[in-house]
Amino acid sequence: MARGTDVTYRNQMMYCVFLRQFSQDGDFIDLEAELDRLQELGVDIIWLMPIHPIGEAKRKGKLGSPYANRDYRAINPEYGSLVDFLRLIENIHDRGMKCIIDVVYNHTSPDSIMANAHPEWFYHDKSGHPAPRVADWSDIVDLDHTNDSLREYLIATLCDWAKYVDGFRCDVAPMIPLDFWLAARQAVEEVRPGCMWLAESGEPGFIRMLRKDGVAVLSDGELYQAFDMCYDYDTYDDFVDAVTGKIPLSAYLDRVNEQEVIYPENYIKLRFLENHDRARAVQLIPDARIRRNWLAFSFFEKGTPLIYNGQEVSAKYTPSLFEKDPIDWNGGEDISELISELSQMKKKDALFSKGAFEAKEIRPGTILASYTAEGRKLYGAFCVAKEIGSIRIDLPDGDYANLIDKDEVHVSHGVLEMTGEPVVIKG
Repeated sequence: MARGTDVTYRNQMMYCVFLRQFSQDGDFIDLEAELDRLQELGVDIIWLMPIHPIGEAKRKGKLGSPYANRDYRAINPEYGSLVDFLRLIENIHDRGMKCIIDVVYNHTSPDSIMANAHPEWFYHDKSGHPAPRVADWSDIVDLDHTNDSLREYLIATLCDWAKYVDGFRCDVAPMIPLDFWLAARQAVEEVRPGCMWLAESGEPGFIRMLRKDGVAVLSDGELYQAFDMCYDYDTYDDFVDAVTGKIPLSAYLDRVNEQEVIYPENYIKLRFLENHDRARAVQLIPDARIRRNWLAFSFFEKGTPLIYNGQEVSAKYTPSLFEKDPIDWNGGEDISELISELSQMKKKDALFSKGAFEAKEIRPGTILASYTAEGRKLYGAFCVAKEIGSIRIDLPDGDYANLIDKDEVHVSHGVLEMTGEPVVIKG
């Protein structure tokens, strides 16, 4: 595991902002106006999707993907100026929150300033042309990380941004050599000690596909040498299959439990129901009560929970990466209060950062999860099926406070009465 990783990230909540779609104007000023609301939501870390200018060559859609960067060292004028950005960061910090920005170091747009000035910094296909290694990514060209000058430029750029921001979310991190990430982390630490590093790690299928094609790609186990946190894509496909009934719930939980033994003890996973590359939770889990339970389970799991902008109002569809497609903030059920309760619960108990985690299907469609450390226990019960039923639990009879909403729940003869809503209690 990366030295210096702060396991209390497991007690914190991250919130992802796609500025273009966050509001009608889609700029830093509009986000600044929402900071008080995000603080009340329980946000600790704001992740800004790429803030840099977007290339025009081979654009997808009218506006292009923010992941087709044109200049790593500049601000996208659609979002505002550098002054606007720095004021936003200052206001985030004033509220006790942190800010991380997206780092897209696998590729740039075909017309980036780097592509024009340093074509030798790029991967070239068999025809000798700059190209992506993944054919579907037609609006970008890949970098060649064997070039020392490129590495120096990229690391210097990270050090510049680290003067202002608290960390980096690194796009398709597995496609970039581990020794680069290790060198980058070491250099940035001199500028911002304790800088946070989040890797967009890959699904097993993605890793297998690239390795089959002869592309060097890193596993989560390798990434944890340089990063504090990885996506939980290693279990995401199993999660979707369990939700849609393709595999038993117990099979998915087995994969989650496996993380406790295959990764370093202080591993941190980014836990989410949705993100900018995946379906909205409303689409995947139409039943609102079941969706609340899955949300609560994602907070209870070992790791840092992520809320994607609009999730707090149960937004119904994932915004386009390539067009102006603002979030509908009035189109669904507002679950901000539940998210705030879950975030506060997560912050208040060190067991979430230091306990041993386990989850099992205690009855069909109901998860009983627990943390254990130093003679203490936390239990979480989550009903993720339509059928609701009480469960057996190893607790003395009596009334217990549900740590989510502070309501009382009752244990009688070793049975916890369930209403169908998520429950978290101290053992």
